[in-house]
Amino acid sequence: MGGPGAVVIIVMHARFSTRVEAGRLLAEKLLAFAGREDAIVLGLPRGGVPVADAVARRLGLELDVFLVRKLGVPWQPELAMGAIATGNVRVLNDRVVDSLGLGKEVIDAVAERETLELIRREKAYRGTRPSCALAGRAVIVIDDGIATGSTVRAAIAALRRQKASLVVAAAPVIPRDTFARLQAEADEVAAIMVPEQFSSVGEWYADFTQTTDQEVRSLLTEAQALRLKATYPGEHRY
Repeated sequence: MGGPGAVVIIVMHARFSTRVEAGRLLAEKLLAFAGREDAIVLGLPRGGVPVADAVARRLGLELDVFLVRKLGVPWQPELAMGAIATGNVRVLNDRVVDSLGLGKEVIDAVAERETLELIRREKAYRGTRPSCALAGRAVIVIDDGIATGSTVRAAIAALRRQKASLVVAAAPVIPRDTFARLQAEADEVAAIMVPEQFSSVGEWYADFTQTTDQEVRSLLTEAQALRLKATYPGEHRY
C-alpha cells in the first residue's frame, strides 16, 4: 500500500507551528490526488478541519467534514475505548476495553451521549447543506494527528459502508504502531512524522489552540464559496 502515502520518518522531535502549516506539508505527500475529479478531502472536526482545508486548497479538491466522536473512558476521557461515526458505525479499541474490563452498559452510555453531540455538530457545521456523496470517490480523511487510531478506524469503516472507491487516512503525525494498524484498514496511509515515542498529538504542535465550531463553519463556508466561484467563474459578477 505505497504510492502517494509515502512516509518520511523523522527521528528528531520536530514540531509544527500550526495546523495550517502541518496541512501544507501533508499536502506534499498527497500530490498524486491533485486535481482528481473523483477525489474529496474530509476533515475530522474539529482539529482536523484546518489541516484538511490546507490540503484541499493545495490539491484543488473539494472539502467537507466527516463526523466522528471518540468514546472516552468515563474516568479518563482522553483514553479512547472506541469511536462512533456517521452511519451508525461503532468501532471499539479491544485492548482498552478488555484491559479495563469495560462492560456493555458503560460503553452504551458513553456512545449515547456522544451520538447526541455528533448530531449537534452535524447541524452546526452544515446547517441545511447535505453531506457530499461519497460512493465511487477517492476519499482522503484527515485529522490533526492520530494517536490510538480509534477515531480514524471508525471513519474508515463508515466510508466503506458509503462505498468509497478508495480510502486514504492521513495526518501530520501518527505513531509507528498505529500507522501499521491503519495500513491494514485503509487503502493508503500518509503522514509526515511516524515516531516511535508518542504521548499526545498536542506535543507535536507549537500552537495547539482548540479549533472552535465557528472556525469549522467558516472554513467550510469559504471552501464552498471558492468551489462555486471556480465552477461558475462569471456568476459573481452579476
